[in-house]
Amino acid sequence: MRIDAHQHFWNHDPVKHFWISEDMKVIRRDFSPGDLAPLLKELKFEGTVAVQADESMVETDFLLNLAHKNDFIKAVVGWIDLRTNDAESAMQSLKSHKKLAGFRAIIQGAEDDAYLKNPIFHKNVQLLSKYDYSYDLLVFHKQMEALVHFTDKLPDNKLILDHIGKPDIKNKEIKQWKEQVRILASNPNIYCKLSGMLTEADYQHWTYDDIMPYMEISAEYFGTDRLCFGSDWPVCLLAGSYKQVYDVVDRFAAQLNSTEREKIFGTNAAAFYNI
Repeated sequence: MRIDAHQHFWNHDPVKHFWISEDMKVIRRDFSPGDLAPLLKELKFEGTVAVQADESMVETDFLLNLAHKNDFIKAVVGWIDLRTNDAESAMQSLKSHKKLAGFRAIIQGAEDDAYLKNPIFHKNVQLLSKYDYSYDLLVFHKQMEALVHFTDKLPDNKLILDHIGKPDIKNKEIKQWKEQVRILASNPNIYCKLSGMLTEADYQHWTYDDIMPYMEISAEYFGTDRLCFGSDWPVCLLAGSYKQVYDVVDRFAAQLNSTEREKIFGTNAAAFYNI
């Protein structure tokens, strides 16, 4: 099964989606399963993982409802408030939703005390393993060191790094990010998504050669058993089409054997998200 491990849907709301700024107006509209389905068909993807883009239970319900109506949405990464003392009750109440694989929060850019150094948040992330939920890690590259310390104390959790840790591809900064990826990948429970890379490069002038070194490092440290392709559609449209995003990873994967390519384009995501 070929699976896109990372994409979003939304009904655009200027308040809820405040992060979609004026220079991102190409994605200031609704994006539905009907928009994505033909793109998946063109590239022979049978399924996707729909990931939250808003921190609310309404968002989780919205994605679960779409997954119920659209078979190609194989798993949902939703949101619950993991910074409260009653988070476990939400974990329990949502367990009946078979397609709910795990959760995510918008940690990128947040102060460390809000998430990565928050003891309540850490305790609740630990609890996710009790219910077989995964957790997506969304950080900027400057937060990677704090993320390493955060994950060091999560030996039983299924974790996946979104967008290869959002390195500063635009400015070709790689050394510090590389070292933190090396350390993070030493935890065998952490996977990594080859996603969101074009939008960390120069939107208008990126080339394959800009992206390739970051994929090489990710593959070197995580190995082909823990890498997953993700389009980050529709956010990717800021820098390229769905097919352009796919072609970048497909070109990189051409050096691998067929089994390794199958892992990156679906098998690994299916294993991680219990699809």
